[in-house]
Amino acid sequence: MQYTCVEQGALEGFCQQVFRAHGLAAPDAELAARVLVNSDARGIPSHGVARLPRYVRGLKAGSILTDAKPKLIHETPLSLVLDAQGGMGTTVSQQAMDAVIAKACEHGAGFATVRDSNHFGIAAWYAMQALPHDLIGIAMTNTAALGVPTHGRQCMFGTNPIAFAAPADREKAFVLDMSTTAVTRGKLEVYGRQNTPLPTGWAAAPDGGDAHDAPSLLESMNIYAGGGLHPLGGAGTEFGGHKGYGLAVMVDILCGALAGHGFGRHLHDTPGSTGRVGHFFAAFRIDLFRPADEFRQAMDQLLSDLRTSEPAAGHDQVWYAGLKEIQAQEAASREGVPVETGVIESLQALGEACGVTLAGIKEPSHA
Repeated sequence: MQYTCVEQGALEGFCQQVFRAHGLAAPDAELAARVLVNSDARGIPSHGVARLPRYVRGLKAGSILTDAKPKLIHETPLSLVLDAQGGMGTTVSQQAMDAVIAKACEHGAGFATVRDSNHFGIAAWYAMQALPHDLIGIAMTNTAALGVPTHGRQCMFGTNPIAFAAPADREKAFVLDMSTTAVTRGKLEVYGRQNTPLPTGWAAAPDGGDAHDAPSLLESMNIYAGGGLHPLGGAGTEFGGHKGYGLAVMVDILCGALAGHGFGRHLHDTPGSTGRVGHFFAAFRIDLFRPADEFRQAMDQLLSDLRTSEPAAGHDQVWYAGLKEIQAQEAASREGVPVETGVIESLQALGEACGVTLAGIKEPSHA
C-alpha cells in the first residue's frame, strides 16, 4: 500500500480552505479540519481526510447546513440537550463536550445528548478532552444503519462507536475508540479503493453469507438491499457477536432514544453524504471516588503491566488502547501525516475545483 506524507499544518490548512470555500464559518472550518487530520495522524484513515469529499457533497446538497446554530433544548446542573439543527457535527459536539467538562468540574459529572446532527469525526477526539481535567471522558454516536444483527441479514443499527478516555501519570492515557461493528464502513471503502477482498467475518452479503467484494456490498448497503457489517465479534454467537450487537443497541438507546433522535433502521445516509445522527457525551471527576493522583498511579501500574507483558510468538509487544495511536500521532508531527496516494489525488481534484492547492506533500512511501 502506498502512502504520501503531508505536513500536518499544510493538510489542516487545505481542509480548512475547502470547508471555507463551501460556506463554513472560519471557526467551524478550522475545527472540522483539525478533527479530520487528527484521525489520519492517529492512524485511523477510515475517518480522516478521505471523508472530505463526502462532507463537501453534504454541504453542497444541503444535508449539512452551513448557517445552523445549535439550539439548547433543556439543561440542568448535570445535563443538557442540544439540537444541532442539521449543522456540522464537529461544531455542536465540541460545544456539548465543553459544556460536559464544565459541569463535571463544577458538579462532579456532566452529560449531554445531541439530536439532528451530522458526522462528528472520531469519537476519541471528544473523550480525550476530559483528560487534562482529571476527568474520565466518554463519547458515542449512532450512525445510519450499516450493521446486521446476530442471525440477521438486514441493516438494523449503525457502526455506533464508543470512546472512553482515562488519564495516567507516566504512561500514556488509556483511550479506547471502537466501533460496535466488526469494522466500519470506512474500512470497507479503504478495501474497495485498494481492490482487496474483504476478510471472512467482517460483513454479510445480501443473502446472509460472507461478503468479500467491498464495492458490491457498499452498493447494496447504500440502497438497503440486504447485507451489512457484522457486529463486533462477527457472525453468530460463537465469538461473541451478540455482545457487539448489544453494545450497538446500547449506543442507539443513548444517542437516539434518550436524545430524542432517530435510531436503528430509521437512520439513512443520503446518496452522497451521511445522514442525520445523534450523539452522547459524558465526563465525571475521578476524585468522586479517590484522589486523582492515586488513580493515575494505579493506571500507571495497570497499563505498564499490560505493555510489558510477554508478547505472543511473532509479535514484538503487547499494546493497550490508545498507545499505537499516540505513537502514530507523534510520528506524524515529525514526518508528516500518512495519506493514501489515491486519496491525495482525490483531494487535489477537490481542491482544484474550488481553487485551493494542497501543499506540504512529501515523498511517497510503502506500508
